[in-house]
Amino acid sequence: MPQFEDNPFSDPTIDNPFSDPSVQQVARSTTNATRGLDDYNPFDGQQNANQATVQQPTQPAIMQAVSPPAGQYTRPAQPQQSQAPPQNFTTADFQELKRRQEELERKAEELARREAELRAGSAGRRNNWPPLPAFCPVQPCFYQDINVDIPLEFQRIVRHLYHLWMFHALVLALNIIGAMSLMIAGQGFTIFGLSILYFVLLTPFSFICWYRPIYKAFRSDSSFNFMVFFFIFLFQIIITTVQSIGFSGGGSCGLITSISAFEVNVGVGIITLLVTIGFITSVVADVMLMAKVHRIYRSTGASLAKAQAEFTTEIFRNQHVQTAASSAAAAAVNAQIANANSNRY
Repeated sequence: MPQFEDNPFSDPTIDNPFSDPSVQQVARSTTNATRGLDDYNPFDGQQNANQATVQQPTQPAIMQAVSPPAGQYTRPAQPQQSQAPPQNFTTADFQELKRRQEELERKAEELARREAELRAGSAGRRNNWPPLPAFCPVQPCFYQDINVDIPLEFQRIVRHLYHLWMFHALVLALNIIGAMSLMIAGQGFTIFGLSILYFVLLTPFSFICWYRPIYKAFRSDSSFNFMVFFFIFLFQIIITTVQSIGFSGGGSCGLITSISAFEVNVGVGIITLLVTIGFITSVVADVMLMAKVHRIYRSTGASLAKAQAEFTTEIFRNQHVQTAASSAAAAAVNAQIANANSNRY
């Protein structure tokens, strides 16, 4: 029988690899992990149900940060923006919000009222201009509401034109006072009578002949009414220019009349000079507003052909014109029938 060699690891001079602490730790963990497998019986269901399962502790994978190579650009980390917390509302802020809410509610009610009036149509509206008291035997002749009838972008220019008409009426009224002072100073009754006539005629005619057409033009985008406004308003400018000059015996306290009034009386000259300044201001305002209206008119794409087409359409829509045309057509037909009957016999 061969003799066995001695254990090579018994020599203390030789290092035993199994004496390494790391190897022994792995061996112990392996023993603990397989301890439950040694006694495992796959055919014993009760033992398997009662046996506790051994779970291996797991550790999440952690990626180590790798430093970029030298010379490579690294994007710096963006600092987080800190959001400041909203400030608390004070009493003043609450009152301001409440006021704005009330203002929006009032505007909503006003818009609802205007919408109801627009739905009602012009037939359901009552005339409100001129604003006369209820006991007056003469009732208002026109309906006017710039906030309802005129589009929002044209309301300002229409108000300016309305104020310009009122300024013309005011200057004509002051012209009566200046003419009265001239009459008292011995200049005769003619200038005073003509000043009254100018006020009585020009004030309503200017409202009807050029203000109402421009009001309708902006209300319904009517080229025909624009043309009527330009034609009549040109005469308005010419008349106001003549009145600002103030020819002798013309019935207006213009520049010439005020200069001659200073020779008679200084007080009368001052009054007539104020009226002259009013006439000159009216002329300047007329020219400026006419230029502005013409610029708006050109921007809307209106033309003379469109105005003629609107005029023809309005003529045929007129009830009186339709009645006259029907009567003329009926008379022509009756005349032809009478002629045919007379020729037959």
